[in-house]
Amino acid sequence: MLLRSRPDNALPLPYPPSLGTQQHRALLLQVPSGLFIPSMAVGAITGRLLGVGMEQLAYYHHDWDIFKGWCSPGADCITPGLYAMVGAAACLGGVTRMTVSLVVIMFELTGGLEYIVPLMAAAMTSKWVADAIGREGIYDAHIRLNGYPFLEAKEEFSHKTLAMDVMRPRRSDPPLTVLTQDSMTVEDVEAVVSETTYSGYPVVVSKESQRLVGFVLRRDLIISIETARKKQEGIVSSSLIYFTDHSPPLPPSSPSTLKLRNILDLSPFTVTDQTPMEIVVDIFRKLGLRQCLVTHNGKLLGIITKKDVLKHIAQMANQDPDSILFN
Repeated sequence: MLLRSRPDNALPLPYPPSLGTQQHRALLLQVPSGLFIPSMAVGAITGRLLGVGMEQLAYYHHDWDIFKGWCSPGADCITPGLYAMVGAAACLGGVTRMTVSLVVIMFELTGGLEYIVPLMAAAMTSKWVADAIGREGIYDAHIRLNGYPFLEAKEEFSHKTLAMDVMRPRRSDPPLTVLTQDSMTVEDVEAVVSETTYSGYPVVVSKESQRLVGFVLRRDLIISIETARKKQEGIVSSSLIYFTDHSPPLPPSSPSTLKLRNILDLSPFTVTDQTPMEIVVDIFRKLGLRQCLVTHNGKLLGIITKKDVLKHIAQMANQDPDSILFN
């Protein structure tokens, strides 16, 4: 390894010397910090400034009534570091709305058991003040601003609506996009995938019966077709796709068939059209579902996604459901 010599008083560069000034700045600024550490830093700085101010007041005005009883002249009775620690806890508590966990974190950072009481007072006071200003913490606000479909576990849904009131398609919507178990070719399935952006597709017996068979994910479908075209002989655009174990005998001149039974979810989560939405919302929260199929006597009627549930909750709260944007 060849080393370049430099003067003894020269400092090593934190970046390659061949980079430009703007690239230097970009390299120096790429430091992850998130929201947790900066909140504590801002609180600690503010608390430290307050502690230094109190220390100066106690030193030069020790005869004031507020200092006379417990701060003797020339004594070091104010600890700015304690103010910094309490300020960090207060700022972090107001930003994140943490209480008990925040006190435990601060105790683990400092190891001072005698500071538990001021930390508890700071955490509770900051939470009360922040809740008086707004009910959202900074992480809740970022979830809403980034458009993440998140269901709050603590909120209760008590409205008397049914799954058929929330499911899609509605009366004015186009019919639900489905795949059939034995009558679609590779070209037909690829056309459905390219024309839609859904994460999965219900599989039915036929478009006439709409009897539900299962659910297949979009990514599994794309990967399976691409793999079959490359590795399985005779798979062309006109090849039939079967989501069943057995395929009927075909004429010798017909192309090979593609069996995708292994990627089919035979037990997707379903509810009936008369299921109360209170139960559906509870199911989405506890099981972490992204979608739920709606059936009636085994016949597929529609689908409910987490975004549909959130829009329905907003509508029941007299909010505009179209104003909620999801990513």
